[in-house]
Amino acid sequence: MAMEVAERNHDKQSLLLIGIKENGIVIAEIIAGMLQDIFPGKTTLLSLSMDKKNPGEITLSSAYDFNQANVLLIDDVANSGRTMLYALKPLLDKHPAMVQTLALVERTHKLFPIAVDYVGHSVATTSNENIVVKVGGGEVLGAELQ
Repeated sequence: MAMEVAERNHDKQSLLLIGIKENGIVIAEIIAGMLQDIFPGKTTLLSLSMDKKNPGEITLSSAYDFNQANVLLIDDVANSGRTMLYALKPLLDKHPAMVQTLALVERTHKLFPIAVDYVGHSVATTSNENIVVKVGGGEVLGAELQ
């Protein structure tokens, strides 16, 4: 996935990665580490915190000027699109140059108009099943269907 990000953004001077806590930031850290060797531009990493079940307040790990920024929003599982949609809230009154999305696992139960640009694995499930990504020690340990 990091190679695809680097290939699609090879002409950019910088890339801002925003990892959605909890698991999305782990994936963002891994992608950022891989990009150091293959992406010619500068990468910056921020974490975003929110209550995924009741998204209201969105908190970023530090202030950032999103104007003309090339943003990559990262989460572990893309299901309904709600989390990524609400995670875009801090960008709405700014003018980023582009916003791309990345998810380790994508399910096809979209309720919100969010398309995932980079997908590790797409899984067909019923609407009652959930995918849980397990992380630990800064690594992705696996994913399971529940």
